[in-house]
Amino acid sequence: MAALPLPRGHRIERVAVVVPAHNEEAHLEQALRAVQRAADALDPARSGVDVRVTVVLDSCTDGSAVIAARYAAVDPRFSVLEVAYRSAGASRAAGVRAAGIGMPRRRPPGQRRTPAPWEGRTWLANTDADSRVPENWLVRQLEFAEAGADAVLGSVEPDPAGMDPELLRRWRERHPFHEDHPHIYGANFGVRASAYLAAGGFERITSEEDRALVHNLRSRAFTVTATDSTRVVTSGRTHARAPHGFGTYLRSLGRLARPADSSLTPGPGRSTLME
Repeated sequence: MAALPLPRGHRIERVAVVVPAHNEEAHLEQALRAVQRAADALDPARSGVDVRVTVVLDSCTDGSAVIAARYAAVDPRFSVLEVAYRSAGASRAAGVRAAGIGMPRRRPPGQRRTPAPWEGRTWLANTDADSRVPENWLVRQLEFAEAGADAVLGSVEPDPAGMDPELLRRWRERHPFHEDHPHIYGANFGVRASAYLAAGGFERITSEEDRALVHNLRSRAFTVTATDSTRVVTSGRTHARAPHGFGTYLRSLGRLARPADSSLTPGPGRSTLME
């Protein structure tokens, strides 16, 4: 088992939020406003913690860049990065690098990497451009981090606005909200920078990069905590942006003949990494 680079519960001094977006002009304004409110709420609760938000615009051809630029112009905590990956994993990884958190260089076999002290005091918070985080999002993640968590898996709920009520009912039936849930969502995920680097970071894949990272964290004996106390509202659309993403899962759920059918192929709401 890999030893933790720094003692668990180390105080967090810096937070880097990454928000990847691909043509999300319909949702991005609300997403960034919610992140801004969460950052504002952290200041009185944890004075002195530096918060930076990187919006990663991946191959956007709509008005997403205008919305993101508007936030960056008035709030110094926000910055914008434009890339052309068409990959959720590559976009998230680019946002992390832009925040000054780089992957370790290749080392000779058997040589262990020595972590920098700041890595254990930096927290990476990830959400999506079609999602709205709660105001306590960062406050609660840091509470878990300083209690010993190396990663925090939050819960999500599809936005009922414009969503088929039967599909929403099926979702809720299969995803009861409780602590220690088994699900993994990129829209609500936080990880200590030292653990992120030790686990190899986000893979450059089009979807399920969040699951791959959590698998690597667990295989290295990092502490992964799941909670419903930071529930994020995400788009309930069924036209998928990623081949195996949230929209694909909702669409497959909507095709089920019976709500109680348990033969559904695992998707973002039914993790293949259940323990």
